[in-house]
Amino acid sequence: MSKIRTFLAAASTAAFLSAGLMAVPAQAETTTMVGGAPMYPSKNIIQNAVNSKDHTTLVAAVKAAGLVETLEGPGPFTVFAPTNAAFAKLPAGTVDTLLKPENKAKLTSILTYHVVPGRMTKADLMAKIKMMGGKAELKTVEGGSLWVSSDMGKLWIWDENGGKAQVTISDVMQSNGVIDVVDTVLMPK
Repeated sequence: MSKIRTFLAAASTAAFLSAGLMAVPAQAETTTMVGGAPMYPSKNIIQNAVNSKDHTTLVAAVKAAGLVETLEGPGPFTVFAPTNAAFAKLPAGTVDTLLKPENKAKLTSILTYHVVPGRMTKADLMAKIKMMGGKAELKTVEGGSLWVSSDMGKLWIWDENGGKAQVTISDVMQSNGVIDVVDTVLMPK
């Protein structure tokens, strides 16, 4: 009798699985929390960024600049993503002015200055810093340069005007790159 029960249990399980009535648990992704939301490595930069409450200004700027499709693309990209607090450090009215349609070119320039081609993890950046003797140059999608350095294990990003941003969260992996959260908006020349 127990062989019949075992057979019936196996047969009904197989029937449920083949009919799609029984869910098979998916393998969990390792996520990083950014702005109160999990960032999923299987999602692209835009799919994750829209969920971060700390990046609403950046998302609005990316939309205004028409860069959504680009950052949803295959990449890979390394994005130094300024927080809302980083944008708030800019002089009063700067963000509102940049979001106006007539300033789209300037906004695009600033945003693409925060993007470097390729997927560079903190380990990659640290190796580059070491290889270059303490400060490594990165070419941005905008065409300018950023420099990365390290102090006490923290990464710092320098812009062409001498401004610097600290990487506060590194290695937020995306399907099309990596995001490093920064505390300051970097400005091209």
